[in-house]
Amino acid sequence: QVQLVESGGGLVQTGGSLRLSCVGSGSIHSINQVGWYRQAPGKQRELVAAIDITAETTAYADSVKGRFTISRDLAENAVYLKMDSLEPGDTAVYYCNSPLQVALDQWGQGTLVTVSS
Repeated sequence: QVQLVESGGGLVQTGGSLRLSCVGSGSIHSINQVGWYRQAPGKQRELVAAIDITAETTAYADSVKGRFTISRDLAENAVYLKMDSLEPGDTAVYYCNSPLQVALDQWGQGTLVTVSS
């Protein structure tokens, strides 16, 4: 099965932008759907954005709608999360995952995003 690896996190000021990458070890076309999740300190992991790999339909949590954009590039076997107008509340470890891996509670290392005020 395709493994997904996150990267692109870092430290950014309020109002800044980052683009996270999620690269598959093989063709992401076999995954069907990929979601970006985040977990802030002391909070539960939450789904912030998801994309259907074939149809490219997308969905967003209300907290990020209008600020985050999820996209995919089949040639690069990658799913991206462009984050604009970042707020301190966006500080978290961000993960990408497929529904199957979420059901198995299998997660990668994630990538840390820190937004300073």
